[in-house]
Amino acid sequence: MNESPAPAIENDLAQALLPLIAAQPFFKGMSPQQLQLLAGSALEMKFEPGQKFFEAGSPANRFYLILEGKAVLESELAEPGTMLPIQTLGPGDTVGWSWLFPPYLVHLGAHAVEPTRVIFFYGTRLREQCEQDHEFGYELMKRIAEVACQCLSATQQRLAESATQTKSQP
Repeated sequence: MNESPAPAIENDLAQALLPLIAAQPFFKGMSPQQLQLLAGSALEMKFEPGQKFFEAGSPANRFYLILEGKAVLESELAEPGTMLPIQTLGPGDTVGWSWLFPPYLVHLGAHAVEPTRVIFFYGTRLREQCEQDHEFGYELMKRIAEVACQCLSATQQRLAESATQTKSQP
C-alpha cells in the first residue's frame, strides 16, 4: 500500500521550518527533539495591516511567533466595538497563549499593524504532544507562562493608564 503524499509534504515543510524555529530566542535551550515537535506543528504565514490573528472569546487553538512586522493586543471596553490597545508586539514576540490553558478561549484580540510574517503553531496538536511528553510540555509551559505574566502586567498597566485618562477628562 502506498503512502499518501501529504505526510511527505508535511515532513518537508517541518524540515524547512526547523532551522528558523531553532534560531528563535523564545525556543532557546529546547532539545532537537522538542524543536522537531514544534516544527511538525508549524507553518509560515503573513498578515496584512488590520488583519486579525484572533478575537477575544474565540476558541484558542493556535499561537504565533512574530518574525517580521508588528501586531497589537487589544481588549474590548464596555462600549461594544471600542478597543483598548494593550501591547504592541514585534519580532521574537509570541501572540496567543490561551491554547495551553483551559477553557481554551482567547482572552484578548490581536491584529497586524503592519505587514507581519509569523510562524503559526497548531496549539491543539502541541497540547496533545505536551500530554504525551511531559518534559516537552514543561518547557513550553515555562515559556508560555512567562508570556502570559507579561501580558497580564501590560494589561494592568494599560487599564490603570486608561482609568487615569478617563478621570482627568472633563
